[in-house]
Amino acid sequence: MTNSTPKRNFFARLFLSSSEPRLRAGWRLLLQTLMMILIATLAGWLSYVFASGIPALDNSMVFSQLIELLVIGGSIWVARRFFDRRSFVSLGLRVSRHTLPDLLVGILIPAVLMGLIFFAEKAFGWLTIKEFAWESLSASTLALELLIAFSIFIFVGWNEELLSRGYHLQTLASGTSLPWGVILSSSVFGLLHLGNPNATWIGAAGIFFAGLFLALGLLRTRQLWLSIGLHIGWNFFEGPIFGFPVSGISTFHLARITVSGPALWTGGDFGPEAGLIVLPALLLGAVLIYLYTRGRDPLTAIE
Repeated sequence: MTNSTPKRNFFARLFLSSSEPRLRAGWRLLLQTLMMILIATLAGWLSYVFASGIPALDNSMVFSQLIELLVIGGSIWVARRFFDRRSFVSLGLRVSRHTLPDLLVGILIPAVLMGLIFFAEKAFGWLTIKEFAWESLSASTLALELLIAFSIFIFVGWNEELLSRGYHLQTLASGTSLPWGVILSSSVFGLLHLGNPNATWIGAAGIFFAGLFLALGLLRTRQLWLSIGLHIGWNFFEGPIFGFPVSGISTFHLARITVSGPALWTGGDFGPEAGLIVLPALLLGAVLIYLYTRGRDPLTAIE
């Protein structure tokens, strides 16, 4: 018998997947990135023309996250529809009876982890509490500041998980393997944070391990909701509640603290992600994710 499968030419092998009629993973990632840059450029121009000089929008983190929502969400929707030939929701956004519990448990797990980091640093004498926000702010102002901070981190969690554990991880996995998809996407996740204030290569390494931790939510559920909740909760409890920098970024703080311990352990001005103290917290978080998802029957395979 002879093999009836036609031999693919050089350009087909270079650009097209061998298993189905779509571009190879690397080209899809490149095109999505170019789409993201194009939409970001257009959105930046429009915001300059129509929003420049408006006090409520200038330097507004909520407004900047809305722009990111458009840029990241829009580019990934186009990429999934036209380059990947997959639906947007197949990235792990199917709504089911697990969706709300995954979000809520995802938010609560980092509350435990950040609380342990906070009290560990306090016990070692590395952390001093200067005051609490309620000592100088009214209850209404305090509630508003926390609501704004939580809203911002909802956008951050959605945007960054959609990009990193959503498009990057799953596209890389489709071109290599799932383990390599996790490792490579977590590496990119760490590198993307090098632009943050007070960023260091040690901080980027810590963010890499945080990326592995966040990826575990996807791997255990085959949906993004748990990872999104983990990301929201991590940032919210790290910054607004316990007073640490959020990957180098200062936010409203309920607990106003000074960290004076060794930066190798505490992470210094970048926050706990740049310190060794984050590693046992992430390990405990991984155990909690496993216990929560034990017996879970994934809804669908990662595509």
